[in-house]
Amino acid sequence: MGDRTAGAGVSERLVVMEITRLEAAHLAGLVGQFAELLRDTAPEDGDPALARLVPAAYPDDEEAAREFRALTQSDLLDRRSADAGVVLASLQDAARISDDPEDPALLEQVEIRLGPDAAQAWLRTLAAVRLVLATRLGVGQDDDHDVADPRFGIYDWVGYRLDGLVAALDG
Repeated sequence: MGDRTAGAGVSERLVVMEITRLEAAHLAGLVGQFAELLRDTAPEDGDPALARLVPAAYPDDEEAAREFRALTQSDLLDRRSADAGVVLASLQDAARISDDPEDPALLEQVEIRLGPDAAQAWLRTLAAVRLVLATRLGVGQDDDHDVADPRFGIYDWVGYRLDGLVAALDG
């Protein structure tokens, strides 16, 4: 995958992600759309993807779950938005590409270096983007995922990047 770690201790670990410029541009686009969803959709709009990002703390007690959500939802969504901003900032240089589909620079490998805080923001953001994609694709359980369906390509790719990041951090 291209993720590797450097550094002495886990708290000091630096994750170096190797990614093509084209991948970086696509990922920046996905995270940008995610940030728009967070910014432009109010939780009370009933968007199931947004609801999946703020799961019920008390699944057996609807009233307690509603109270808890009312107290924590705004902070949680603000943190998700801040995390998306960290990811977008990390991708800014790598995601600059030309409009020419034949440009060989599209496949140029670039390194994105993530310190511990940025790596955690990436983990949370990639997981959240994957949850949104799962909701949009109707994935509630593993059997709902059809590997032969091309619509799942982005979902799988985000999962691949997320798995690589988790592996690099567990290293």
